Amino acid sequence: MYSSMFSNHASNATTIALKQSKMYGDSKNSDFLHKHNMLHFKSNRVSANRIACASGTLLSNETIQCRELEVESTRNFLKGERFQLHDVIEAQQFDRDILGAIFEVAREMETIERKSRGSQMLNGFLMSTLFYEPSTRTRLSFESAMKRLGGEVLTTENAREFSSAAKGETLEDTIRTVEGYSDIIVMRHFEDGAAKRAAMTANIPVINAGDGPGQHPTQALLDMYTIEREIGRLDGIKVGLVGDLANGRTVRSLAYLLAKYNDVKIYLVSPEVVKMKEDIKEYLTLKGVDWEESADLKEVASKCDVVYQTRTQKERFGEITDLYEEARGKYIVDRDVLGVMQKHAVIMHPLPRLDEITVDVDQDPRAAYFRQAKNGLFVRMALLKLLLLGW
Repeated sequence: MYSSMFSNHASNATTIALKQSKMYGDSKNSDFLHKHNMLHFKSNRVSANRIACASGTLLSNETIQCRELEVESTRNFLKGERFQLHDVIEAQQFDRDILGAIFEVAREMETIERKSRGSQMLNGFLMSTLFYEPSTRTRLSFESAMKRLGGEVLTTENAREFSSAAKGETLEDTIRTVEGYSDIIVMRHFEDGAAKRAAMTANIPVINAGDGPGQHPTQALLDMYTIEREIGRLDGIKVGLVGDLANGRTVRSLAYLLAKYNDVKIYLVSPEVVKMKEDIKEYLTLKGVDWEESADLKEVASKCDVVYQTRTQKERFGEITDLYEEARGKYIVDRDVLGVMQKHAVIMHPLPRLDEITVDVDQDPRAAYFRQAKNGLFVRMALLKLLLLGW
């Protein structure tokens, strides 16, 4: 576990680099960490008076209501400290302190969205969204988040086909160009590791909005936020990860974050052809997380606080359609599964869904997936505020 990424005295590039070098402490063997000394000492484009103004807007209330349970703030740093994350690339970046901080600001964003319908704290900032893969929720929630905070958006919905990438331009050249137009880049890409390459190139913050079968860290953040809001705690929970675990970047990132908490039990339920990859299993074992594989969804559902269902991702199978057909439709959350679940438990899904959750489940109060999608707005508002303004 790396030390806190917050400092009262991060006033020079050396200090910032040292702070950042601990940011990926859980991924020692990754290319990103190995080349971490490249992190360019990303330029601070925010004036001190803007930071001071923004830091005074945090709510002072230290508790919030989560369903019928109180969730206490776990923030271990002072208001006014600088937020030392420069990019959001992979779930291994985060520790419990920083997760608690993001969730606290997300609760502030709930208040902004509910009461004032917006803010001008990011007025004058521009966000570029580069999406090389289709997206509805992620792209629109980021764009909504930016606009609700007073910022502006430059967007490419299908950059793989309708950008200079179609002409053969490298990702690095695209990033160098786009950073000249904007203050932050949100990117979804079809290649695992593309977000790391973008972060190594850019001098402005980069947020990974999903990179192939790699990771989707902001989805994992909103998933954890949703679990805390729905269940009331993150320690001592039992979570069933169901469906396409081999190709699902959401479950990979979520597993990394669940490993930060105590007494967590993870059940892995999937068809044989899309089982969770060994790197995640090894990581969970290394971190002392209790996990097991199971073929019985109903048995797992009866034990869990969270059933996290995923779709079988046809786009990851390429031409191997027989394996896709073998994987899809094997595990479906329906009324029978609901019947064995505990009353406090919830069903989550990163969406879009196909047939892996039947529509008659939607009316059950334990169906949390549309509340989960709405939470993505608050978490992404929090990330934009923290990366561009600090505390």
